[in-house]
Amino acid sequence: MTNTPEKTKPLVLVVDDYQDAREMYAEYLEFSGFRVAEAKNGQEALDKAFELVPDVILMDLSLPVMDGWEATRRLKGDARTKSIPVVALTGHALKGHSEDANEAGCDAYVTKPCLPDALVDQVKKMIALREAASAR
Repeated sequence: MTNTPEKTKPLVLVVDDYQDAREMYAEYLEFSGFRVAEAKNGQEALDKAFELVPDVILMDLSLPVMDGWEATRRLKGDARTKSIPVVALTGHALKGHSEDANEAGCDAYVTKPCLPDALVDQVKKMIALREAASAR
């Protein structure tokens, strides 16, 4: 592990209504060198995204209060957060769900349960794509 100052580590917002899932993802992401914030519903995800402006958002799509589809549409429709990559994190593995997630504004799609390494790889890929886009 490198001795990177906390502020320079990328921030990942983990949005999941299931506390055990949030904690598991958060723990693994922190172990992998990221800072992590958590939200348990779509409204909380919006509030935290506007406040913290994370580098990547992992968004469960089946959420209480406001679902992940609507939260993602609102994030992508707001100038403050539209460039933040959103990875749909969902148990919906049915054909067509990934297209629906893309239409809502998700930049990638990961089916739960997923291996933590696969999730970290996806987060790293999203950060690299975002950095490449902002360098243009």
